[in-house]
Amino acid sequence: MATKIFVNLPVKDLNKSMDFFGKLGYTFNPQYTNEQAACMIVSEDIYYMLLTEPFFKGFIKKEIADATKTTEVINCLSTDSRQEVDDIIGKATAGGATPYPEAKDYGFMYSHGFEDLDGHLWEYVFMDPNAAPPHEG
Repeated sequence: MATKIFVNLPVKDLNKSMDFFGKLGYTFNPQYTNEQAACMIVSEDIYYMLLTEPFFKGFIKKEIADATKTTEVINCLSTDSRQEVDDIIGKATAGGATPYPEAKDYGFMYSHGFEDLDGHLWEYVFMDPNAAPPHEG
């Protein structure tokens, strides 16, 4: 059995978040989506559970971090091309996201990211296996 990952993210406005990520091309599994949560499909094995803050709070004892002020994680996803990285960042900023950080070209890897509507950081990368530095050791 392949391991699947479900990343849980608190969101202030579930409908706005679903609309935002829908414009980036993501779809949602209606079986696990209701007024408190939405199951965003990233791939066959990766899902993001967008949870309203009150619903998210029910799973934790700590306070919910204000992602606009602190960073605990950067959600990093790979793409198939540099153009796909740029396309996603373009759609995200058109939908209200803030570019973060600036695009970086390392030769073998190209990355760019954004801060979403709730302040969560997302980075998209394209790694060219033909340009990767040789492995030493």
